[in-house]
Order: sequence, then structure tokens, then C-alpha cells
Amino acid sequence: MTDLLDRWARAAGTAVLLDGFHALKHALRFGAEVPVAVTTDRAATLALAEELAPDVREALAALLTEVPAQTYASLVPRPHPTGVAALAVRPSREANLRELARLPRTAPVVVLDEPRNLGNAGAVIRLAAGFGATGVITTGTLDPWHPTVVRGGAGLHFATAVERMPVADLPPGPLYALDPEGEDIRATKLPDDAILAFGSERTGLSAGLRARADHLLRLPMRPQVSSYNLATSVAMTLYHWSAL
Repeated sequence: MTDLLDRWARAAGTAVLLDGFHALKHALRFGAEVPVAVTTDRAATLALAEELAPDVREALAALLTEVPAQTYASLVPRPHPTGVAALAVRPSREANLRELARLPRTAPVVVLDEPRNLGNAGAVIRLAAGFGATGVITTGTLDPWHPTVVRGGAGLHFATAVERMPVADLPPGPLYALDPEGEDIRATKLPDDAILAFGSERTGLSAGLRARADHLLRLPMRPQVSSYNLATSVAMTLYHWSAL
């Protein structure tokens, strides 16, 4: 037990906390390096893997160490109902930037322009991973690898390139920004190398990103409805890209 706690302490300063079974499952599926993982009930966790994720059961069996509930609670800021937690090595920024800049692309990059809500950012990363997007970029002050964002992303940060950068450094590709004054998105075919930018729900696009956009697009919306949730807007746009 002392060795496990020492390994956890050594890794905790730079590693990504994976909260819960599903976050660990997804991280393993997409090649995350996981130096330490704990559970309050090893047998129950492996049974859950057998039922929901047999592809990672063997890896989990090799990784998981059972610890008392009190020890588990001391390692995480907010215990997860599955009683599972792990630490994963964050992908290098250099590798992510290379992936985001690589051309030709087969799927868009999603840009969240000065987002504010950590949970929404996590939900967007989960969506982007599901659609096979090349990556998710945030501008502004929000850290897309904040523990709350990672929790919202359910471990799928490891399935796509996730980084923060200024608008001036966005990767190459035609920039399509979602804006109420734009053209109806239904009349536009989004190319695979598109950069898809979304402003915050409260303030919309920043002046810098709006000025740089090659195209402004709007989502269909019933009159007198003020806005969609950020993750909903991203989902609608990515579905439009994937369906055409």
C-alpha cells in the first residue's frame, strides 16, 4: 500500500486524474499511459469491465489495485460512484500541435472561443471524440485539461488532440464560425479540413476570431429562442459535417 501511495504521489503533480470506470476505460482504449489505478472493489470493477468493456478487461486486471474506501477518498477531490480512479500521462503539447497542424485532414478541428463553463468544455471534447474530430482547441483562459473538463470528457481527451492556444496560432484550414448573423448552415457543405469555431453562450465570438473567420454560419433556430447550449451547437454542426 505504501508503494502504491508513493507512486500516486509522484505522478499526481503532472498526471491527468481519471475519475471513474468509464474515464479509465476510454483512456485505455485510446492508448493512454496509466501508471497507477485504484478501485474500492476489484472484483466488481472487473465484472463491470466484462459486461461493458471486455476489450480492456485484461489491461484493467493488470493495473487495478484494491484500496479501502477511505484511502480512495483521500486520493480524489470528489469520489466517483464506481469507486475507480487512475492517473494518466498527459499527451505532449508538441505531439498535439503536430496533429492539429497536419494536412490534409480527414475531420474538422473544433475551436471553443473563450469558453467559460468547464462542464460544457468537457461535453464538447466527448462529442468531438465521438465524431472523430481531429481535435479541440480552446482560446482564452480556460484550461481544457482542467480536472473538471477531463471528468466531463469521460476520458476521451485521449481520443483527440486537445490544446489551448491564441486565435493567431490556430491551425491552417478554412475557418467557419457560428454566429447568429451568418448564412444558414444547411446551405453549406463543410469540408474535412474545416476549423469550426464556437463562441461562448453569453458573449458569442470574440472580435478577433470573428474578424479572422472565412465564413459565418448560423444554426436553424425557432424565433424567440435565444440560443442553444454550447455542446448542442457543436453536436449539430458536427452532425451536419458528417452527414453530407
